Amino acid sequence: MTVSSNVDETAENEDLATAKAGIDDDGDEGGGGQQEEFVEDGRADRALDLIVDVLTRMGMDCTVDLMENEPEDPASDVRIEISGKDASHLIGKKGETLAALQFICNRVINRPTLSRRHVLIDADGYRQRRETALATMAKRLGKQAVDEGKIITFEPMTAQDRRVVHLALAKFPGVVTKSEGKGAARRVQIIPVREET
Repeated sequence: MTVSSNVDETAENEDLATAKAGIDDDGDEGGGGQQEEFVEDGRADRALDLIVDVLTRMGMDCTVDLMENEPEDPASDVRIEISGKDASHLIGKKGETLAALQFICNRVINRPTLSRRHVLIDADGYRQRRETALATMAKRLGKQAVDEGKIITFEPMTAQDRRVVHLALAKFPGVVTKSEGKGAARRVQIIPVREET
């Protein structure tokens, strides 16, 4: 049983940097178009320590890395990658175990008096593969919506999956996306739009 942690050098250097916040879970601009200045507050390290502690107590043989954010991600996001022999056990059915671990970590580091920091946890590249598959499916269904002129509605999705669909179709010609429903029943609709001549 071994759990080790690594901090991506660029992520560690960002502890002293400032940046701008960006898009929320549904792909909307946060703060009514205003962007807040972000200063690292140590919660990324606390999230990393929490995940290492949980995996150690579970007896998992994994490496936990604090990763640099993608350029399009808000600077306040915390990205954690789990790899190693037991990492695939953390995914669970349809990513449910990974989502539960992410939920717990978000609850621990986001206290009511603090600004929200979104923790994103991936294991063996599962989320990246899922996002790629969702984006591909969204574009295929976007084309179908345009061709048939009908609204296409997805099954209920998590906020993270809805965000992937919204972003995948944000610049797709001839469609707009909209989330409908409440809670666990929230789903994305792909709506064809007629171009005005």
